[in-house]
Amino acid sequence: MPRSRPSAAGGVLVAIGTILGAVIGVSLQQPTLGIIIGVAIGAALAVVIWLRDRAR
Repeated sequence: MPRSRPSAAGGVLVAIGTILGAVIGVSLQQPTLGIIIGVAIGAALAVVIWLRDRAR
C-alpha cells in the first residue's frame, strides 16, 4: 500500500492572521476591523494552500 503524503497545514495562517490583525487593529484603534481583515487574509491564504495541496 503506497503511503500518502501528509496534507499541508494552512490553519496556522488563519490563527496568525487573526492575531496580527488584532494587533494592527489595536494600534489603529480599530481592533474589530483588524480581526476581520486578519481572518479574511488568513483564510484566503489557507484556501490557496489547500488548493495547491489538493492539486498534487
